[in-house]
Formats: sequence, C-alpha cells, structure tokens
Amino acid sequence: MEKLKQYKWLIASLLMILVLLVVNPPQGQAAVKFTFNNLKSVSMVLPPIFILIGLMDVWIPKETMVKFMGHKSGILGATIAIFIGAMGAGPLYVAFPVAALLLKKGARLAYVFLVLGAWTSVKLPIFMFEWASFGPTFTMVHVVSSLTVYIAGSFLLEKLLSDETKSMILERVELQ
Repeated sequence: MEKLKQYKWLIASLLMILVLLVVNPPQGQAAVKFTFNNLKSVSMVLPPIFILIGLMDVWIPKETMVKFMGHKSGILGATIAIFIGAMGAGPLYVAFPVAALLLKKGARLAYVFLVLGAWTSVKLPIFMFEWASFGPTFTMVHVVSSLTVYIAGSFLLEKLLSDETKSMILERVELQ
C-alpha cells in the first residue's frame, strides 16, 4: 500500500491516459506518443548527470562544500551558486539532483535556491542566444534583473521557511 501511495501521481497519470485512449483514441495515442518522447528525452539527459553527481559526491568533501557554499561563505557562496546555475546543462529537472547533492554536502539553502534560479534563465547557452538574437542591452537587463530577483528571493525564501520545513528538506535529501 505504501508503494501505491508513493507512486500515486504516476498511477493517476497512466489511468488518465488509459481513459483518454478509450474515450478519444486519437488524443490518447497522441498522449502516449508524447509521454514516450518525454521519457526518451529524460533518459538521454539524466544518466550523464547522475554520473557527474556521483563523481562530485566522491570527489568533493563535505568540508570543502561547507567552506565555499556554507552559511559563512558570504558573497563567494552566492557567486559559486550563480556560476553553477549558469554552467548548468539541460532543462531545469536536471538541476534538482544537483541541488540535492549541494544540500547533502552542506551548501546553504539560499545558495541552492540561487542555483535553481540561475539555472532557469542565466545559463550560458541562453545568454549567448539572447545576446545574438536580442542584443546586449536586452540581455544585460534580463540577466541583471533576473539575478537581482533570484538573489533577493533566495535569501528571503530561506528566511521565511520555518526551521521545521528546512529540517524536512534536509532529511529528504539525506534519505536519497
């Protein structure tokens, strides 16, 4: 019963696709095709990321992570977080295992939020595309305004979270 609870959203999604296949076969077939294309896409991106995360887990001692991205790392921690987010490869769902590893290694929660924020819109490929397509003015306004919001939002979110919620997040990371 616990396994059913754990996979309730997957089961619900599969049931909805099954119902769609019965009620509207062309739409159901399109949903199945879309689902398999997404699974194929994810299966191409995640394995290399998991290998990289495994190597980082072994190669980077917790003490080093705490020193450079812990609570007392200051502006260096924020800079490293932005750099990690900017160098991120792939869609946002790839960033979550990276975020979990950072938390597991002792990174400050605000910096992990900052990595996720930077990953969404200041990644190097996006930056280069915007620079070439929209010009330097647009790109710089976008990057500076985004980073301002991400930095302020990361620290505000960390401050607003209760100690209980922070502990729950860290416990979930340790269980994996």
